[in-house]
Amino acid sequence: MSPVLAGVLQLLALIAALALAYRPLGDHMARVYSSEKHYQPEKWIYKAIGANPSAEMRWPAYLRGVLAFSVVSVLFLYALQRAQGVLPGSLGFQAIDPDQAFNTAASFVANTNWQSYYGEQAMGHVVQTGGLAVQNFVSAAVGMAVAVALVRGFARSRTGELGNFWADLVRGTVRILLPIAVIGAIVLVACGAFQNLAGIHEVGQFTGGSQQWNGGAVASQEVIKELGTNGGGYFNANSAHPFENPNPFSNLFEVFLVLVIPFALTRTFGRMAGSLRQGYAVLATMATIWLGFTALMMWTEFAHHGPAFDVAGGAMEGKETRFGIAGSAIFSVATTLTSTGAVNSFHSSYTGLGGGIQLLGMQLGEIAPGGVGSGLYGMLIMAIIAVFIAGLMVGRTPEYLGKKIGTREIKLAACYILITPALVLCFTAAAMALPTPPHSMLNSGAHGFSEVLYAYTSGANNNGSAFAGLNADTQWFNSTIGIAMLLGRFLPMVFVLALAGSLAEQKPVPETAGTLRTDKPLYTGLLVGTILIVTGLTYFPALALGPLAEGLAS
Repeated sequence: MSPVLAGVLQLLALIAALALAYRPLGDHMARVYSSEKHYQPEKWIYKAIGANPSAEMRWPAYLRGVLAFSVVSVLFLYALQRAQGVLPGSLGFQAIDPDQAFNTAASFVANTNWQSYYGEQAMGHVVQTGGLAVQNFVSAAVGMAVAVALVRGFARSRTGELGNFWADLVRGTVRILLPIAVIGAIVLVACGAFQNLAGIHEVGQFTGGSQQWNGGAVASQEVIKELGTNGGGYFNANSAHPFENPNPFSNLFEVFLVLVIPFALTRTFGRMAGSLRQGYAVLATMATIWLGFTALMMWTEFAHHGPAFDVAGGAMEGKETRFGIAGSAIFSVATTLTSTGAVNSFHSSYTGLGGGIQLLGMQLGEIAPGGVGSGLYGMLIMAIIAVFIAGLMVGRTPEYLGKKIGTREIKLAACYILITPALVLCFTAAAMALPTPPHSMLNSGAHGFSEVLYAYTSGANNNGSAFAGLNADTQWFNSTIGIAMLLGRFLPMVFVLALAGSLAEQKPVPETAGTLRTDKPLYTGLLVGTILIVTGLTYFPALALGPLAEGLAS
């Protein structure tokens, strides 16, 4: 069987698995967020944190809950890392330096999971399981809660109430993420992933010395790292490490975990908004972009020419032989089109155009299908922009799901789509202009610029993957990327929740013959075009200096 055919069959198997999970998971999530029943374990949690899960919140109160919980999470994770040297199960590792502890705390709370450290050489069991793994769950649940609040904004009328943040947070964790993670961890253990609390083992005798391996609760952290679109690996090699991702089946299973909730949330949206067809339209938009990017990535990596490429059957540099070009390309696109920083290959070693596809996937706003929660609310913001553009074309007041898109709504949507590019481009410009940061670049020229652009794109978009040619463990990059991650995560949420509150207060507008049908293929095409054009106009100059210049020169 040719590698290309094997890649196509992997992609078809993945699509079939996602299709089978789409309806039951999407309907389950809709029931979870619409239920008024509280299970006993959830009541214990509410009592412990002093929350009333039945109290409805307007958007400022909902936002205060999001920010308060996240601030406490950052402080707790920072303190845990700084105290690691005196904690049990630290494996002899010392406290994390202040700048790196801040960067890591900001990273995991922001659902970015950017890592400027070697996991197996820095973090002990307590920090890994009690700190990082916990944030993998709750940071994902925060994103899902904000997405559900926006959906309620479309579904409700003449009220500013968006539900209860604490109930949404707990239910998302207990009823959705935790059960799937338990089953997924068992699957990964069966595939060969580690799951223990062993210490450091010295293995074998090699020329010049021996090798040390860490044990750890790897499978349980790996599954939520993918399921919650987090990406922080137990080991520095991330999902290229055989203890995290042992074989081709586990590789495809991890891609499934990355994509299943973001895609299924479109059905949750349709169910809660009262129109499954609207959910299918959003799904079609996400799927079109994802499939297009996957096909382009496989083409660039298989078709690149040169003696070494011809012998290997394509661009195999930096890729694991057990996954091959296809498995690596599918994984790479899935993680850069979502807010998942997981990597199973060396992104810096992709072809120039391949690196550009990875960058562009994040720069789209990670909405195809995006992170858990963040992908859905990002796509709905773009849907509002597309409706607004269509309204300008025909001279009608734009409407979406029976809600008028007026001055306030479009300003909030515009602020949402502008904040992340501003962070990426401003921080990249500052890093390239100052004398010290460029010293961290492994390469010069266009590829070196791509390393810095990728780092801030990954941080501000809450992706967390790395081009891997940049030494980001410096005070400059730890601090600035940490700031970019926090602002890139929580500033957009301010605009999303304000928009949700504005929509919830509106009176529904009756549909007329002139209303734009947003559940038709024509609108799906318009939405895809809007996403690509808005992103292209924003990032094309920067991409022209980096991956495009490199790709055209090769």
